[in-house]
Amino acid sequence: MKKFIVACVSILLLTACTQDATLEKPKETEFKTEEKKEQDTSGEEKKAVDERNSEEEAANEEVKVDPQYKVNPGNWSIEPIDDANSKVVLLTIDDAPDKHALEMAKTLKKLDAKAIFFVNGHFLDTPKEKEALKQIHDLGFIIGNHTYSHRTLSELSIEEQQKEIVSLSDTVESITGERPKFFRAPFGDNTDFSKQVVNDQKMSLMNWTYGYDWETDYQTGEAIAEIMVNSPYLTDGANLLMHDREWTNEGLEAIVNGLREKGYEILDPNLIQTPEG
Repeated sequence: MKKFIVACVSILLLTACTQDATLEKPKETEFKTEEKKEQDTSGEEKKAVDERNSEEEAANEEVKVDPQYKVNPGNWSIEPIDDANSKVVLLTIDDAPDKHALEMAKTLKKLDAKAIFFVNGHFLDTPKEKEALKQIHDLGFIIGNHTYSHRTLSELSIEEQQKEIVSLSDTVESITGERPKFFRAPFGDNTDFSKQVVNDQKMSLMNWTYGYDWETDYQTGEAIAEIMVNSPYLTDGANLLMHDREWTNEGLEAIVNGLREKGYEILDPNLIQTPEG
């Protein structure tokens, strides 16, 4: 009898263990299935992130283009290289980013018109001003060097001239990630030393062919648009000087449209030859 009882207990224990093992197995399977799902999801997310990063890198990668124009240092006009369209004008805006440069950049962007914004360091003293410059750059506009404090270079020592030019390029690069490719001296006053610094910094020297918005007769949007479009100095390759000013901002759209109505193409400055390309 005792042997019978022991045998029965053993059978019951074995059956219980078997049932426990059967009950536990689905849990293990379920855990492994969830783990696989997490691994698959993690892999898909990583792939998506990698694809986004690749797209962003491709979008941000600088597109190298062969120069089609060059600056004529004799009259500061823009000349075609080989068979490039000669009926072009270059838009440039000095003394940015003061009060209106960002709005001017947005207007030009809307009109699909390119330009160079020549900036001064004393307009980059605050986070707001730096953010304005970054936005102008991010809209696709080239940033030019117009010295740090807009002083007359011929009145400065060579050390001061060096600082005026190089420190601004350093500041622009810290904000936009790019150093300026074009230099314009305040009042067009270049010196032998400043020209050497500009060359060492791999920038192209650039003055202008005409501009009017500092004259009292042209300090309304209508007046500045009228003279910029109908100036006797408007010729193929004209290098137009404008400033970050209220009336120029007001007349900018009319200037672009008026020039185009006369058959002029607004030149992309990226097509202008610089010491680097």
